[in-house]
Amino acid sequence: MNAAKIKIDRIEPTDWFVGMKNPSLQLMVYGQDIAHVQNVTTDYSGVRVDSIVRLDSPNYLLVYLNLSGAQPGTMTLNFDKQKVSYQLKQREMSGDKRKGFDISDVLYLLMPDRFAQGPNHQSLVKGMRPYREDRTQPSLRHGGDLEGLMQHLDYFKELGVTALWFTPILENDSPDMMDTWSTYHGYACTNYYQVDPRFGTNEQYRQLIDACHARGLKVVMDMIFNHCGFEHPWVADMPSNDWLNLSDWLMQSGGTSDPRGTDFLQTSYKLTPVLDPYASEIDKKETVEGWFVSTMPDLNQRNPHLMRYLIQNSKWWIETAGIDGIRMDTYPYAFREPMAQWMKELDEEYPNFNTVGETWVTQPAYTAAWQKDSKLSETNSYLKTVMDFSFQEKLDSAKHENTDNWWRGMNRLYNSFCYDYLYPNPSSVMAFIDNHDTNRFLGDGQDSLALKQALTLLMTVRRIPQMYYGTEILMNGTMKISDGYVRKDFPGGFPGDTQNAFTAEGRTRAQNDMFRWTSRLLHWRQGNETITRGSMTQFIPYNGVYVIARRWHNNVVLTILNGTSEPAVMKVERYQEVIGQTKRAKDVLTGRYYDLSSDLTLKPRQSLVLDYQQDLTE
Repeated sequence: MNAAKIKIDRIEPTDWFVGMKNPSLQLMVYGQDIAHVQNVTTDYSGVRVDSIVRLDSPNYLLVYLNLSGAQPGTMTLNFDKQKVSYQLKQREMSGDKRKGFDISDVLYLLMPDRFAQGPNHQSLVKGMRPYREDRTQPSLRHGGDLEGLMQHLDYFKELGVTALWFTPILENDSPDMMDTWSTYHGYACTNYYQVDPRFGTNEQYRQLIDACHARGLKVVMDMIFNHCGFEHPWVADMPSNDWLNLSDWLMQSGGTSDPRGTDFLQTSYKLTPVLDPYASEIDKKETVEGWFVSTMPDLNQRNPHLMRYLIQNSKWWIETAGIDGIRMDTYPYAFREPMAQWMKELDEEYPNFNTVGETWVTQPAYTAAWQKDSKLSETNSYLKTVMDFSFQEKLDSAKHENTDNWWRGMNRLYNSFCYDYLYPNPSSVMAFIDNHDTNRFLGDGQDSLALKQALTLLMTVRRIPQMYYGTEILMNGTMKISDGYVRKDFPGGFPGDTQNAFTAEGRTRAQNDMFRWTSRLLHWRQGNETITRGSMTQFIPYNGVYVIARRWHNNVVLTILNGTSEPAVMKVERYQEVIGQTKRAKDVLTGRYYDLSSDLTLKPRQSLVLDYQQDLTE
């Protein structure tokens, strides 16, 4: 092969950083017949070429470098006679100085496509596959972007959240098909190193994160290691025959046939076989090797070169963009051991960073087994934070019920929290009342009393709380027709909107009441050591009343919920161990003081958060 005919299209990562604990760097080189290169060399001081790996496709070449002695600068790589410049950068800080989100934060989940649009938005971006923006269609792109988010950062500060979790912002170059196959949500990545041009640029993403940091806001990046988009170059031209799960079909069809008409293995969506000691091989295979949907080919993390690519990608975004955390989509659908390797290496490089994995099973024992250092699993996941789907499911049922003396209503929450002994670290479990994959908590209604109870519980228990955008202004919706109905546009974020809910003047009276109430609760929570560091004591719901105490030294926060649609009486004598001789306590939700020397009469579905110094004198 004539070297002059070999063309290098791109190299990933696009650049790298010196001073990492793992000095190895994998370069994935794309180009027609690039595998025919005989030698790759460099004379850059402190860098050596460890190995060259040729895969099944001749259009990829993996070059492994060792950077153990390298300094920042531009090195020259020689691919036979072709010279390519590659930049090695100085890190902004050592890995241990990067601090992730934790229980002191309140995460705010939003979809950039549905939140706000900037004034320079392009409705059609040149070079992208055919698509259209149509806000009348719930399952098409609506045109939100990073510039739009930048305009509303002060709104998040006013609300009182401390961290923003965006659904994926990476390039998602999929053409519009029928609504069922639309990928506006971003979970079908086609370029792991590029922000989707419809949202903005890599530079704008970094600018947005810097602006968030200037306001004390953290940013969590949504990543997807389980699958990629059907239009990713890896699908039409697989680097190796085992790059994707069930890739025989791809090799036979050349990756060009319509996936909707293809007989392929789809995941069962049942995650229990991954940990089930009695699981059959076919059940395990369907879970982890089946495709999530036909437009999202399943990645094979057991391929060590692919896993190295993904591990490096996560580090690159931490170093390049300055993100403060990662949310990993569909975590148990990927192979456990390679994902544990990723988490272990990330923890070694960034010991104070944090990643939350989507672990969608509603039994606490399952979720707990995925947390770092769990004794419930033979494989240590090294995953610090897991998502509490049990909390969400139990609360969703409880809101429709009156709390009885056994199982219904708030008993469901009590009976979920009582299994916290299974978690190595309950303070590193993320709880939520709804998200982009569930019905909104309000459904199609406006029951603000139930919503206030849910948020009161969410913000005061021993969990990292996550809110879903618009909850604070009573946004509702269900998935009866499609996911798009729980992913509506935030009012005021787009040109032509008749309402601007970003301002008090633009909100309705009911929206302002909910916003002010939520903001008061969130601002009170900030820096509150009783909530973030204190012990937790819960009382079995009694006479329909559920009580949880958080204690730090002699400070007590008492969460009191009337879980019935009738007035209820809280018998204070039953709670003397956390009240003591305390006479008065302030409700942080209203500013009103309550007398704790006598029983409390609660209105239907009333919520109280009493904050006081415990008086233990006889």
